[in-house]
Amino acid sequence: WYQRRVREAVVSTQSTGNAGIAKALADAASKVCPEAMMCIISNPVNSTVPIASEVYKANGVFDPRRLFGVTTLDVVRANTFISELKGTPVTQTQCPVIGGHAGVTILPLLSQVEPSCTFGDEERAALTTRIQNAGTEVVEAKAGGGSATLSMAYAGARFAFALLQAMNGAKNVVECSYVESDVTDMQFFSTPLLLGPNGVEQNLGMGTLIDFEQEALEKMKPELTGSIEKGIKFANQ
Repeated sequence: WYQRRVREAVVSTQSTGNAGIAKALADAASKVCPEAMMCIISNPVNSTVPIASEVYKANGVFDPRRLFGVTTLDVVRANTFISELKGTPVTQTQCPVIGGHAGVTILPLLSQVEPSCTFGDEERAALTTRIQNAGTEVVEAKAGGGSATLSMAYAGARFAFALLQAMNGAKNVVECSYVESDVTDMQFFSTPLLLGPNGVEQNLGMGTLIDFEQEALEKMKPELTGSIEKGIKFANQ
């Protein structure tokens, strides 16, 4: 039965792409292994996570602690770019990235970088834009020959390993992820999360934003809200 559902998910790509895959696999997982941690990395994450959420809800097994949109690539890119710019060790540089996982919905909180760094207004704006558009930068660098692959694999592995460690009792495991949230008025939102044996142990929120970040948060709302609504509509049609 499960193999049949997977085949149906693959066939669905002919008409609905990743959205169809997310919907079919979420339906299968919700019936076969409803308590498993579901980590979705397939774009558009801003919509595929709401799709999975609706499917789990329809099947009566939704647990918001166990559904994740993997946005770790944005964090990895932010840490790397900051390290290059400021000369900090990349393995020790930590920048929370909130919001969603596409374009202007990606918001690196440069005011909260550890170790603390100072950014001028123009520098902050340029770096934020670069982090938001890093995927396009990769495509252009490859001259149309592909998109991010190794970095995406690394980011996915990093999040999966962190979640596995937390599930096995490791303490103070924190990663950013796109989850159902009440931190803002958007139903799904990425923030730093404290992970534990049952998934999300605590949503750590987004802290205090500077004016630049608050303005960027307001700017992302129409696009992120629209993507969430599209996902919910697709799941229920």
